[in-house]
Amino acid sequence: MNSFASNQPALLLYEPRTEGHHLAWLRLIAGDLLGAGFRLTLAVDQRPGTESQLRDQLGELLEQVPLFNAYDASGRRHADGKANSVAYCFEQTGMENVFLDTFDEIASSCWRRAAMGILPPARLRGRMGGIYHRPRFMVAPRWSPNRWLKKMGFRRLLRDGWLRQLLFLDEYLARDCRSEFPSAPIAFLPDPCPEDFNGDTQIARRYLGVPSGRRVFLCYGTGARRKGLHLAVAAFRELPPTDPAFLLCVGQQNPTGQTADGLKQLEAQGRAQLINRYVSVAEEKLCFAACDLVLLPYVGHFGISGVLSQAMAAGKPVIASDEQLLGRLVREHNAGLLFRSGDAAALRQAVQRALNASNGECSRWQEAAGQYAKQHSRAAFRAALLKSLAPGPLDPKRLQT
Repeated sequence: MNSFASNQPALLLYEPRTEGHHLAWLRLIAGDLLGAGFRLTLAVDQRPGTESQLRDQLGELLEQVPLFNAYDASGRRHADGKANSVAYCFEQTGMENVFLDTFDEIASSCWRRAAMGILPPARLRGRMGGIYHRPRFMVAPRWSPNRWLKKMGFRRLLRDGWLRQLLFLDEYLARDCRSEFPSAPIAFLPDPCPEDFNGDTQIARRYLGVPSGRRVFLCYGTGARRKGLHLAVAAFRELPPTDPAFLLCVGQQNPTGQTADGLKQLEAQGRAQLINRYVSVAEEKLCFAACDLVLLPYVGHFGISGVLSQAMAAGKPVIASDEQLLGRLVREHNAGLLFRSGDAAALRQAVQRALNASNGECSRWQEAAGQYAKQHSRAAFRAALLKSLAPGPLDPKRLQT
C-alpha cells in the first residue's frame, strides 16, 4: 500500500459510459487508486443490459467498491446529464472529491456556460477533476464563436479554482497549457500500454480461425465512420488477390452499404474475416497476438488512440492516418507507416509497402513499439495519476492566469 494511503480522501469515479475504452480506463484507474489506499465509489451505467460488460471489464473490483447508478429510473442521467449530474452523484454518495475518467462528458458545456457566467454547482468547486481526452477547442486551426466561448470559460474556471486537476493524454498540449497557465493544476498522463499483452501468434490464429501463412492486418474497435473501416475495406479490395494480406476486423463494427458488401466479398475470397460483436478482455489480447500490423485509418481523429497503445504493448507496428497527435507519435517513435488521411489508395500503398518491408525494417518497427510501451507503461500512468491526486488544499488565489 502507498505510504500516504491514510491521507487519501474518499473519491467518486464518474464514468457513465460502457462502450469503447470507457470501462477499460475505469478498471485501470480504480485498481491503481485502490492500491494507493483511496476509498472509492463508482458512478456507472447500471441500466438493464450492462451487467455482463461491467463484470467482464471490472471483474473483482465489483466486490471491492460500491456502485452508484449514474442513471435514474427512466434511463436518463440524473439532472441535466452534464455538471449537474456529476454534482448529484457526488452529493448522493457523500464522497470528498470527484474524478471524471472522461472529463469530456461535461467539459464543453462547462466551458461555454462559464463564459456566460453560469457556473457549475458550487459544491463541485475545487473538488472535481479528471482526464480530458479530446480538448479540440485548444488546437482548432480557425477562430470561431464556439471556440472563443470555450476558451473564455476554461480560463475562468481555471482562474477561480474550480478544477482540482486536469490531465491531458497529449504531452505536447499539456506542456503548452502549463506554459500558458503556469499555476494551474494541469499535467500529462501517459496513455497506458497494457501489461502482459504479448501472446502466441499461432495459438491466437487457431482460436480465431485466422488462416496461417498470411500477413494479418487488424482493424479493431467500434464501427463509427471516423474509425475508417470503409477505407480499410476499399484499400484491401484494390490489392491483388494473390497478395498475402489478410484483413481481420474485430469489434462491434456493424458495417453497412458498400463497406458491408466489400467485406463479404473479401471474406468469400478468403482475404478477410469479420468478428462483429463485443469482444472480451481475453479475446482482445488474442486479436492483437494474431496480427502482424494494426490499422489506424481514422478520419478527422483528434488526440490519442487506445488501439495505438494496445498495438505498442503487443509489439505490433501500425499503419496510421497522418493527422494530429496520432501521426506525430507514429512518426517520432518510428512505430510504423503513415498515409494521407481519408485516402484509400494511399492506405493500399502503405499496406503494400508493409508487405514488402525487409526483415530489418520490421524489426526496427517492433523495437520502436517496445520502446514506446516502456515510456507509456502502466507504472508511468500510475505515478502520474497518483501525483495529480496527491492530498493537499487547492488555493484559488494562486491560480492566476
